[in-house]
Amino acid sequence: MSQISYEKVGTDATPLDGRFRETMARVAASVAVVTAIDGDGPHGTTVSAFMSLSMSPPMVLVSLDRNSQLLEIVRNTGRFGVNVLSSDQGEFGNVFARKGRDKFAGIGWSADHGVPRLPCTAGWVACATTSLLPAGDHELALGLVLDAESDPTLRPLTYHLRTFGTHVPAA
Repeated sequence: MSQISYEKVGTDATPLDGRFRETMARVAASVAVVTAIDGDGPHGTTVSAFMSLSMSPPMVLVSLDRNSQLLEIVRNTGRFGVNVLSSDQGEFGNVFARKGRDKFAGIGWSADHGVPRLPCTAGWVACATTSLLPAGDHELALGLVLDAESDPTLRPLTYHLRTFGTHVPAA
């Protein structure tokens, strides 16, 4: 593989990582809590890098921080859940974004297909891990969908310009 240059092009003196971060803040993303369970109980983390990967067979992709405890649990158990948060679940997004072990404290959940499922989400997907691929400071978890459900009455939570919101159809 050839060496890629990350030299600054143009007149802006802001380093590339800062310009990239600002550019990506302008991309609206869905907000989901990826979950897994082990002998210590449920674990979860907020992600905005989640997408449908294939329809046949049904597969999804989630991006997990290489240093996250959740990634190690997914690696060991071979399963993960994706809880697509609803527009009124911004607090879940904040709770699961922080570090620590007590993220499920006071939050009702149930085990479904061997993964923690949060209540009242806009969507839910249970997956069997098929691959974990290195990608910079993250790993991409590819999951074969075991089950999926959605609630058409709930709008999904989105993240745009570092704030939570929801999609509103254009006029």
